[in-house]
Amino acid sequence: MQPVIRFLPDNKKVQVKPGTTIFQAGKTARVAIRSRCGGKAACLMCKVHIGDQSGLAPANRNERNKLGALIGDGYRLSCQARVWGSVTVTVPEDPLKIAVRAQLAKRRQQNE
Repeated sequence: MQPVIRFLPDNKKVQVKPGTTIFQAGKTARVAIRSRCGGKAACLMCKVHIGDQSGLAPANRNERNKLGALIGDGYRLSCQARVWGSVTVTVPEDPLKIAVRAQLAKRRQQNE
């Protein structure tokens, strides 16, 4: 049985082959996961939160060095985390989208 990855907050699901990275699965599901290094664990932008990591391979040395204690808080680098079972992944919202939403909310309040 192939693993199913559910991406939040988009609530998109994709079925993948075991060993696929979260980053690759995100591309397949058309989920925007930010990255500057192209999946080489150099930029830390593809960091995602995974509460139950039982469906993932253990963090590799490179990922542990980059994330440190954040791994214990449920964070993984999507370009390094390999799926072996079904998981739910929370992708942080792009900071630019957050800023735009805050500006729009501020304008709405001013217009009321």
